[in-house]
Amino acid sequence: MDRDIDPRGDESERRDPAPGRRAVSARERPSAEDEAREVFSRGLDLPRGPGRERVRIHSHEYKLHGSEVRTLATVGTFRVVPAEELRRPTEGPSVLRKDLEHLRDAGLVRTMPYVVGRNRTTLVTLTEQGREVLEAARRPRDGEEPQIFYAGVAKSRDLAHDVRLHRAYVEASERLIAAGSQVHRVVLDHEMKREYQSFLQSPNRGRRDSTGRPQREPIEIARWAEEHQLPMLDSSVQFPDLRIEYDRPDGRRDVQDIEIMTPHYRGAHAASKASAGFTQYRAGGARLSGGRGSSGGGRARDSRLAEEMLG
Repeated sequence: MDRDIDPRGDESERRDPAPGRRAVSARERPSAEDEAREVFSRGLDLPRGPGRERVRIHSHEYKLHGSEVRTLATVGTFRVVPAEELRRPTEGPSVLRKDLEHLRDAGLVRTMPYVVGRNRTTLVTLTEQGREVLEAARRPRDGEEPQIFYAGVAKSRDLAHDVRLHRAYVEASERLIAAGSQVHRVVLDHEMKREYQSFLQSPNRGRRDSTGRPQREPIEIARWAEEHQLPMLDSSVQFPDLRIEYDRPDGRRDVQDIEIMTPHYRGAHAASKASAGFTQYRAGGARLSGGRGSSGGGRARDSRLAEEMLG
């Protein structure tokens, strides 16, 4: 990947904030919310400032600036994100709208109308081109697991659930960062489940007589769950919807596991999730509760921005 600064028409953009963007003092400390949104672009060799730079990926060339890169990395991490949640506190709605229009015209994102609860919104996902830009820009970091990026919607039936992952992450990570912790990456449930299935099936690999059924003893499964800091209930490993990996202020690595509690969680299913000890994000009420290091609180979405994004 080649990167160089585009000299055409960018000097004024570098000197002055873009329309709708508030000038930020060099001495002003980023808020916990800002830091939470920076996590996913931290390890990418892509533009970080307000000036557009040329980015060449294979035979394609794009012009990107920092806020567009943050949008790509955030959307790629969570697979699908409501558009209004991508706006930084220091930016006006027009900045986000222009960023999304530019990314969509460049073939890096797709947008589609959707309803979350009673609010109309616009959902944003990466295209394969968008994911390719992020993958090609990785800077390997010793000892760090890479952030996984996704393109497109996984399953339409899971969409109502998946659109709440990003907001749950922001609320939980804001608390962690405000307490002095450093967030490293996010792991979604299907990543953990894929690793678990690989563990279960590894004894079958290369065996002609294999039936395809898992060949692991209960004690092996319990050990795997303990190594991955996952609880077990009735001999079954319990997986959260979302895991945040972070360092405590004293440097110790830890995780916070979050479960999205939608209205359809009832009976034994709801009880099992509560027993697992995950931090619960109650969809609709926008509130975190239970789990390690969590507390109540939350913030409603800005439905006015959702309406503007659809216009």
